[in-house]
Amino acid sequence: MTRNPLRAHFAVVSADEVRTRPRRFALAHATHLSSMEAHAHVEVEPAFLTQAEVAVLLGVPERTLEGWRLTKCGPPWLKLGRHVKYDGDDVLAWAREQRHG
Repeated sequence: MTRNPLRAHFAVVSADEVRTRPRRFALAHATHLSSMEAHAHVEVEPAFLTQAEVAVLLGVPERTLEGWRLTKCGPPWLKLGRHVKYDGDDVLAWAREQRHG
């Protein structure tokens, strides 16, 4: 028989005990919700671009970006889990640095 390790963290309480416990959690939760509502109107644009989007932006094949990552000579990139992402501002700044003349 497998024992659930989380079971040890829960306790059986009566309905009377639940009604008489202080409601600190409910107050903290309500405060959190009100702060979320204050920021609900803010729209967030995606901050990171995919390899395909950067390839279109720079006008190069995706394989070129992969080669640049291997040789560390392309635009700065980051890895989020197994996904390669680019910051749009960093890509544009890198492209401006490549100007000659």
